[in-house]
Amino acid sequence: MRLAILSDIHGNAYALDVALADLEKHPADAMVCLGDAIQGGCQPRETVMRLRSLAIPIVMGNADAWLLSGGDEIGPNEKISVERFQKMKAVREWSLSQLSEDDRAFIQSFQPTITIPLSDAKNLLCYHGTPASYDEILLPDTPYETFVKALGGDAQFIYCGGHTHVQFLRRVGDSFHFNPGSVGLASRHHQPEDDYKFDAVAEYAVLTVEGARVALEFRRVPYGAHVVIENYRASGRPFADEMMKQYGRET
Repeated sequence: MRLAILSDIHGNAYALDVALADLEKHPADAMVCLGDAIQGGCQPRETVMRLRSLAIPIVMGNADAWLLSGGDEIGPNEKISVERFQKMKAVREWSLSQLSEDDRAFIQSFQPTITIPLSDAKNLLCYHGTPASYDEILLPDTPYETFVKALGGDAQFIYCGGHTHVQFLRRVGDSFHFNPGSVGLASRHHQPEDDYKFDAVAEYAVLTVEGARVALEFRRVPYGAHVVIENYRASGRPFADEMMKQYGRET
């Protein structure tokens, strides 16, 4: 069983196409997406179109849940200034304007968690933040006790979640948790908010299970930042110029 795990596309259909092209060279038996697929980027409609054509299971992430529901806050673990939140609301309204009722129904079908059988003894438990909450944050330096409390560490499961846009693996009890990174908004933590940069790479992971043997591969596929910049320029998305600068080129 060879399974490709995608996460956090955030409306960057171009980056998704780059990841899918890489997968064509290294085919997988199946695919799953860990959420935050649509909201944020300049290609929400195109991303929905790609995902609908793939017909893969998709987890509901916090950003896509907020895209559908709105509300006055993103989540308890998100530290966002009032100014940035107002900008996010404008982007949300624009994103919704790009989507049909069928597109919205498709997003509404995303699941809180997904369990994928890998072998007679192993299952992959997929979620966005943690199984209990798409807002909960797990990072490489999160205390071990937090991982155990959130996941348990049952040997029958391999655990995988997204949300933080960081590729990493942590041992938890008799198993492990991994994050495949972000397809559409790869970045590193601990950057200043006023000078935050994105990496022009599509991140994903491939999990291979052959009997008792388990292998995990993290992939980072470079793409042209200039293409993303031009996509933003042509999109009409609010505050596109700010995103273009975050890809490292002045506008």
